Amino acid sequence: MTEPALVFDGVSRWYGDTVALADVSFALGPGVTGLLGHNGAGKSTALKLCAGFTTPSTGSVRVLGTDLARSPEAYRRIGIAHDRDALWPFLTARAMVALCARLRGVPDPDAAAARALDQVGLADVADRRLRGFSHGMRQRVKLAQALAHDPELLLLDEPLNGLDPAQRRHIVDLIVRLGDEGRTVVVSSHVLHEVERMAPRVLVLVNGHLVASGATQAIRDLIADRPRSIRLRTDDRRGLGRELVGAGLVESVRFEDGAMVVEAGDVERLGRELPRLARDAGVRLRRVEPVDDDLESVYAYLHERARGVGR
Repeated sequence: MTEPALVFDGVSRWYGDTVALADVSFALGPGVTGLLGHNGAGKSTALKLCAGFTTPSTGSVRVLGTDLARSPEAYRRIGIAHDRDALWPFLTARAMVALCARLRGVPDPDAAAARALDQVGLADVADRRLRGFSHGMRQRVKLAQALAHDPELLLLDEPLNGLDPAQRRHIVDLIVRLGDEGRTVVVSSHVLHEVERMAPRVLVLVNGHLVASGATQAIRDLIADRPRSIRLRTDDRRGLGRELVGAGLVESVRFEDGAMVVEAGDVERLGRELPRLARDAGVRLRRVEPVDDDLESVYAYLHERARGVGR
């Protein structure tokens, strides 16, 4: 049986007193996998370990069936588009990508550069210098250099940053196609709806811990099912609170800072029923706003749920 392209076995990585990854294990084969988490969750550290830029403090990482520290020739089978902008501004896009292809031993680097720039939609500006490129164009140059040597494994760190909607659609389609060709593609992001457009499976990191993994839609459903806190401002908090509890729309009610905060398991139902219920009760709604709708709270919920099932 073919070994997975990426295998983490009990991997931890710390820097001084800071734990970046804690006992992370997974195995990835061909196709696109999303690496999802808030800023500081450990995504970049995980990608650095995949790329051989750093080594585990404990545990082991196998990339394309080998330990990169012992098999440097395997680097030629990996394409990396990291989040740092390390392009040489005095080069043209064509020269930059051709240089990267040449360093990886590609027989015809100029042809490889032309092909890669066409893939990312930059063929018409290939001979312009990089110093005049927008952030989105530079992002696509980074992707082109990662593709030029036809790698088996692609590591893409926030590849959609800075792209306009049309460019995003083009790059999403390209990434999906690369996965369909049998390559192993890892795409990091902190935005779930971006990841689910590209990746049928996802790994979720929270504060260095792998708290969820599996089909992207299953993770989406898990997040959608979490209880949500909603802050309501009204001219009759207690009256509205009684009505909401009586109708079974909320699981709890508390009062703070002149407002009422309710916790609801079915937010869509609450949204449909709340206006009618307030009208029938003669209560005026002044403001309705989510309390915990930020990404940090979403990942924290997954973390708490994972701890509850013993992960």
